[in-house]
Amino acid sequence: MAIGERIHFFRTMRGMTQKYLGMALGFPEKSADVRLAQYENGSRTPKADVTAALAKVLDVSPKALDVPDIDSYTGLMHTLFTLEDRYGLEICECEDEVHLRVHIHKGRDAAELHRMLSAWGAVAAKLKAGEITKEEYDRWRYRYPELDTSGQWHKITPSQDLSNLLLADLKEHSEE
Repeated sequence: MAIGERIHFFRTMRGMTQKYLGMALGFPEKSADVRLAQYENGSRTPKADVTAALAKVLDVSPKALDVPDIDSYTGLMHTLFTLEDRYGLEICECEDEVHLRVHIHKGRDAAELHRMLSAWGAVAAKLKAGEITKEEYDRWRYRYPELDTSGQWHKITPSQDLSNLLLADLKEHSEE
């Protein structure tokens, strides 16, 4: 999720209008909502000082607004929090282990993520069972979704002949 989407998420969660948040940041009343709209739609990116001020007004860490940096533990945690907000990721503890799971009933995005993770789990199970090699597993992961054979994520591109045939058929029916 980009910074603009995160700003929008936290602003609406706090019940603030764009104008209110913009004015709280010190923007003139006349342009406060326009400036916030530019940040939220991605046409403008806030500088570090504005991001820090946004975080303060929204009562969040600046890291919660940033594009995730999973190379740090804090960045990784905020990435997981974003996945919770957007895709219904949940944390639970079972038998002294911490688990992440997707609550598939938390919307379309959660259900889609659940299907994607299930496809990953199926390939990981094949690796564990010795049905595929580590190299095949890694190739699947690093070329995802291209090599996914679960049938859920393939981009189906018709052949040029089929496209031409469909186009000709449409033209024929539109002339009738």
